[in-house]
Amino acid sequence: MAAADLMVMIFNVIVYLIINYHFPYSFLSYTAVCKFLLYLAFVNLDMSVWFTVSFTFDRFMAICCQKFKEKYCTKRTATAAIVTLCFLACLKGVPILFSYEPERIILKVQWGCRTTAAVYALPAWSVYSWIQTLSVPLLPFALMVLFNSLTVRRILMANRARRGLRGVVNENQSDPEIKSRRKSIILLFTISGSFIFLWLTAVVSFAVTRLSSTVYYQGDYSNPEFIATETGYLLVYMSSCTNTCMYAATQVKFREELKNALKSPWVLIHKIVTNKENLK
Repeated sequence: MAAADLMVMIFNVIVYLIINYHFPYSFLSYTAVCKFLLYLAFVNLDMSVWFTVSFTFDRFMAICCQKFKEKYCTKRTATAAIVTLCFLACLKGVPILFSYEPERIILKVQWGCRTTAAVYALPAWSVYSWIQTLSVPLLPFALMVLFNSLTVRRILMANRARRGLRGVVNENQSDPEIKSRRKSIILLFTISGSFIFLWLTAVVSFAVTRLSSTVYYQGDYSNPEFIATETGYLLVYMSSCTNTCMYAATQVKFREELKNALKSPWVLIHKIVTNKENLK
């Protein structure tokens, strides 16, 4: 999930939106390269979303399905799930390669990318757009809410049972296990809420433009549909940052590895200096 989000930041934001914008006639502006970058942008975003859903499902299985935990929560299952999601994302993005044409041709060299007229005219492209909207992010919305709700329900039931076994009358009495579970509930709701909130603008903008048969034109900064769509993209890319931070930075092992990574250069320098002093 972190790798997919990092790919979104590198290719979708840095390479395509920043470098390609500031260097309009570079290697990235060739039509073939432009199409490939658009394809990567589509696939990266798709994988980012579904890796987040799969991680949520994995946590649900680990907490709520104890009977299947040992069979499901294995390295082999995780590898199969990751490979399958990558393959489906790459396959679903293939039509993107055929939805763009050269923006201009200079000395028989194709430059830039623009959406073909068929995308707006053919019903098949409209169906494909709706399928994409259902698969990213409407279906992930529903799955994340479902899995997180069941997980929270399981945690609350476990807390009641724990209080009963401990004979705790005062609910304010300190209990490290219950505090840990409460943090898990807050994390689950924060992740779901952040994901839905940051994707909501893009979903509403897409639905409004499709239902009203409105076509916005790229570069028309006075067009409300264009402004809403671009704002939605901005928030979507922010989602790739927040999900990784909330999932990874809250894990103890991740924080330990991050500390080790930050310390390693200084440890290496210390060893080099120590060896030189010993040689003297």
